[in-house]
Amino acid sequence: QVQLVESGGGLVQAGGSLTLSCAASGTGFRINTMGWYRQAPGKMRELVATSTSGGSTNYADSVRGRFTIARDNAKNTVYLQMNSLKPEDTAVYYCNALFFGQNYWGQGTQVTVSS
Repeated sequence: QVQLVESGGGLVQAGGSLTLSCAASGTGFRINTMGWYRQAPGKMRELVATSTSGGSTNYADSVRGRFTIARDNAKNTVYLQMNSLKPEDTAVYYCNALFFGQNYWGQGTQVTVSS
């Protein structure tokens, strides 16, 4: 059973930056795909960015060029560096891990961007 623990959310002004972290535990194997999703009030959960252990990344169009996903494979940890934040980035951000065909989710961390 994989557990994901996120940290790093908070309140920031528009144009500011935040870094989210997510550490996976419960396995000694490298997790292939880890990433971030977000859900704003009244909206569906959406992909933000994903990263494979081989270094492939994928970004939502809305964050490409502003957000950067990074991995520490040895620690099964994934980071999301968020720059030039906008009010529309306000959401609960969830860490995700795809491991042996199972999706695992963190508890979520709130990111609020004030205008």
